[in-house]
Amino acid sequence: MATVKHRLSINSVTPSTTLLITDHLLDQLQVTRYSIYIQDYGSPVGFRLATRHPDRIQAIVSQNGNAYDEGLAPFWAEYIVPYWNDRNPETEAKVRQLLTLETTKFQYTKGVRDEQNVSPDTWTFDQAGLDRPGNDAIQLALFYDHRTNSPLYPIWHKYLHDHQVPLLAIWGKNDPIFSAPGAEAFKRDDAKAEIRLLDTGHFALEEDAPIIAREMRHFLDANVH
Repeated sequence: MATVKHRLSINSVTPSTTLLITDHLLDQLQVTRYSIYIQDYGSPVGFRLATRHPDRIQAIVSQNGNAYDEGLAPFWAEYIVPYWNDRNPETEAKVRQLLTLETTKFQYTKGVRDEQNVSPDTWTFDQAGLDRPGNDAIQLALFYDHRTNSPLYPIWHKYLHDHQVPLLAIWGKNDPIFSAPGAEAFKRDDAKAEIRLLDTGHFALEEDAPIIAREMRHFLDANVH
C-alpha cells in the first residue's frame, strides 16, 4: 500500500488539505461509495469531497453543517468577517476571544434545553487542546481560511441541484453559530432534503444523540441500498 508523507504546517491545516488527506485515505481503503456526516468544520470538507467525486456520495447527513449564507448567524459578522476583511492586531484580538474557556463553554451550552444535560468534560477537554502551546496560531489560521468557503457555496448548491442526493439536515435550531435557516435552505436546491430542527444548540449530539441516531438510521435505511 502506498503511503503519503505530509508535514502539516499552520498554513496547511485547511479544508482543502483535509480534503486531500481524506480523499487519499479513502482511495487507499478502496472505498468508492459512501455516505457522509458533516458538522461545523466538517461541512466544507464534506462538500469539497462531494463536488470532487459526486458519483461516490450515497447520502449526506448535515448536523449543523452549513452551506448557505442564511446559516451564518450574527456571530460571523461580529467576530469573523472583520478579521477576513482586514487581518490586523485589532481584529485578531476579537477572534482570540473565541479561544477562551468562556467561549468554549458557550458553544456547548448556548441554546440547550438544560445545561445539566451537557457534561463539563466537553468544554474542559476541548479547552485543554486549545491551550496547547502554538495551537492559538492554528486556530487563527483556520478562522481566516474559513473565508474560502462561502465563495464555494454556489458550486455546492449546483451539486445539490444537479444530483439531488438524499440529504438529512438535522440541526440544533438554537445554534448561535450556524442558524436554522441554513438547514431549511437545503430544500431550495435539493428536493430530497429532509429537515429536522431540534430544540438544542450547536453540538446537538450532547442532548439529542438518541434522536439523531434514530433519524439517521431511518433516513439511511430509506435512501441507501
